[in-house]
Amino acid sequence: MQDAGVTQTTTLPPRRRGLPWIGQTIHYVRNPMSMMRSQYDGWGPVSDTAFLGKRWTMLLGPDACEAAFRNADKAFASGEGWGYLVGPFFDRGLMLLDFDEHHRHRRIMQSAFTRDRLEGYTAALQPAVSAGLAHWRTGPDFRAYPALKELTLDLATEVFMGGAELTTPDELERVNQAFIDCVQAATSIVRANVPGTRWGRALRGRRLLEEFFGRHLEAKRSKPGDDLFSVLCHLETDDGERFSDADVVNHMIFLLMAAHDTSTITVSTMMQQLGQHPEWQQRCREEALALPDNPTMSELDGLVAIDLVMKECLRLVPPVPMVARKAVKDTEVLGHHIPAGRLVAVMMHLSHHMPELWDDPERFDPERFADHRRDDKVHRHAWDPFGGGVHKCLGLFFAGAEVKTILVHLLRQYEWTVDPGYVAPMSYASLPFPKDGQPVHLTRR
Repeated sequence: MQDAGVTQTTTLPPRRRGLPWIGQTIHYVRNPMSMMRSQYDGWGPVSDTAFLGKRWTMLLGPDACEAAFRNADKAFASGEGWGYLVGPFFDRGLMLLDFDEHHRHRRIMQSAFTRDRLEGYTAALQPAVSAGLAHWRTGPDFRAYPALKELTLDLATEVFMGGAELTTPDELERVNQAFIDCVQAATSIVRANVPGTRWGRALRGRRLLEEFFGRHLEAKRSKPGDDLFSVLCHLETDDGERFSDADVVNHMIFLLMAAHDTSTITVSTMMQQLGQHPEWQQRCREEALALPDNPTMSELDGLVAIDLVMKECLRLVPPVPMVARKAVKDTEVLGHHIPAGRLVAVMMHLSHHMPELWDDPERFDPERFADHRRDDKVHRHAWDPFGGGVHKCLGLFFAGAEVKTILVHLLRQYEWTVDPGYVAPMSYASLPFPKDGQPVHLTRR
């Protein structure tokens, strides 16, 4: 990607035709990997197509993704891209800010994710995870995904909000449903406040979340704790910058969604793969049993097998398969002209499954990430589960600690198997999740 401007040698991206307005929307929702692969094979790494009522430029493969993440001429805005998909529901969250404003908010928020604070969050996770898992019901048809989603929301409430005493189980269920509604609105065909539609439900969910966090804001300002909500209320840079009440609410809505949705699908994928590969489950269990009852973040960082499995599962099912951008000025990617105003989809998911980058990419092989191989190093952007550039996930280290904590306690308390032939029927109507709840045969150790 050139540093600025558009040269005389650029060409327009090839355009894939399809159904008017809908374009490749249905193909993506049904099978995003098939859609991405056919787009890449037929039209190349930079191409146009219709998606959700707009013309989008698709960036596929590691070179095209790198150009967008480098964003050398600051032509791509995250907020205006995501704004089209989920803007009304996660408005003013960190992912939807750009350039100087994004830099300012991220600089303030980084103080909430220092090593000392991460160690505190990790310590708070340990008893909460152990207690939450203890209530799971064993049996041959245990649905792992909804159980994990309930657990990770409870953990987010504990670590991010300071405990479940802030709410009742019924209200927590309404909060969880509000997050689901807000996320699933991204692929709405009807994008207006119409009763009975995803978009309409999401708008109501956003109002519920604003009321929920706003109701607890004054208490967090006056009687802060060690939870993230309190921290955001009191962060201040050396030059006196801090978040307003509205900033805190907006960031909490986005962070709580990101904290439990992405971790849920990662642990769910790990449970499936470990249930289908008992040799890896045993290897991970031996690591887990060697740790103290409440491992520290440093001890979690030292895990080898569990880390390899986590990275491989993030490759197979990245929790965020693509990121949205919008060109705010004319630019160029790999010799193709992208005009100002064009929506852009940076589709990292394809890179994770390209045989050009990975040997037998559909095979579960955690050793790909071992020191003696490091297959992910074949290209800087072969593996991008946390995005890239200035918008790379700020909470990636917390997410890793949370996922590993859940796995450690799971491996200590339970054993499980999954039918070797099972293929999760994934929904991509929002962030990916198994539509059947992901059945496992769960037994207590």
